[in-house]
Amino acid sequence: MFEAKTLDKPDERRDFPRGHIEAVHMEGLDFAVATFEPGWRWSESVAPIAGTDSCMIHHNCYVVEGRMCVRMDDGGESEVGPGDVFVCSPGHDAWVVGDAQCVVYDFAGAMAKEYAKAD
Repeated sequence: MFEAKTLDKPDERRDFPRGHIEAVHMEGLDFAVATFEPGWRWSESVAPIAGTDSCMIHHNCYVVEGRMCVRMDDGGESEVGPGDVFVCSPGHDAWVVGDAQCVVYDFAGAMAKEYAKAD
């Protein structure tokens, strides 16, 4: 089996305030490219869609550009930027740091399938 798709033609795009994701769905891989504009914050832009107090999606990510801060529900906080790879468990808030957009590739699958998807 071999399957390839281009990000130039995603299977799906979901828009939300100050951002969007583009997803491709393949056998064994759901991949998302998330673009967050300056001023984006999960608790303001996506929480009303998700209906939860914090993000309940697991992320396996690579930061392509920009900076983002992630605060876990237990209070732990970290900032990531270009070239950083990170894993983030459910139960967090996040926001763009600075005046540049933040672009993140997410390989975990749940973001591509469920993130910012209204029921």
